[in-house]
Amino acid sequence: MDTRVWFSRRALKLHAVILIVVPGFLALCLWQVSRAVDGNTLSWAYVFEWPLFAGYAVYMWWRLVHEAPEGTPPPASAGDPAGGPDASTSADPAGDALQEEDSDLAAYNAYLAQLAERDKAAER
Repeated sequence: MDTRVWFSRRALKLHAVILIVVPGFLALCLWQVSRAVDGNTLSWAYVFEWPLFAGYAVYMWWRLVHEAPEGTPPPASAGDPAGGPDASTSADPAGDALQEEDSDLAAYNAYLAQLAERDKAAER
């Protein structure tokens, strides 16, 4: 595993946050347990809620540490063409779909322009 993932500036900030948040959530859970045992029935819901929050925080921490920060290009794989990930080829189905989507968008924009001209002519 690449150590840059775990020791980048962004990851270190996330580590600090998770080291504060999870124990805080677990402390709140213990506090709610004591309140629930003393007779506060609403606290039983929080007894189960705080550990779920802690679990979700750990899940998001894991996801955020392992996702690429915004603005970084995706890593090149062995199957990429010589031009790298930016090189476009006719065998790229994603690129063909994007071109089809662009032509659909252009047709839709032309339709909207036609409607706008019709509204101007009818003075609506």
